Amino acid sequence: MKNVLFAAAVAASSIAAPAFAAPEAYVLDASHSQIMFTYNHLGFSTGMGMFSGFEGEISFDAEDPAASSVNVSFPVRSMLTGWEGRFEHFMSGDFFGADEDEMVTFTSTGIEVTGDNTALITGDLTLNGVTKSVVLDAKLNQTGMHPMAEKEWAGFDATTTLLRSDYEVGAFAPYVSDEVEVTISVEAMKAE
Repeated sequence: MKNVLFAAAVAASSIAAPAFAAPEAYVLDASHSQIMFTYNHLGFSTGMGMFSGFEGEISFDAEDPAASSVNVSFPVRSMLTGWEGRFEHFMSGDFFGADEDEMVTFTSTGIEVTGDNTALITGDLTLNGVTKSVVLDAKLNQTGMHPMAEKEWAGFDATTTLLRSDYEVGAFAPYVSDEVEVTISVEAMKAE
């Protein structure tokens, strides 16, 4: 869900990146970027889902990481749940009521560097037509030359917690948890 948020964490990788004269453009590697979400189902199990294959644009400022930025978007209907019946229920009026064109977007609004390889990335998440400010707790995994692509690369993870009810998709709460844990893992390549 707020999975898109996770993409914002790419900006944090500039913390340990080599110095550049100006901000550098990076793009998400859609084949190695995922947003996973989990929720409690009636106390019996942990429900899971994922968004994958999304794209985003990042502006890296290695000299001033707090000035970096990120924008990500993807269709709601790109959600993967592992069961067609669950997917159709999530897309129904009980939850998203999503048509083919409905998008999830994340636009960063600020970055607070918290350590050598960590940052808090604040941004506007728009989901189900509702925009709320969210914070991603991001960690740089690695930067450097990708051994196969032979390009500068960055990888990181991020986490956040969303409340379904904030985005008007809170059906069946509290039996199905209102809180949704979001985990993001992203790779990004230097743009050509």
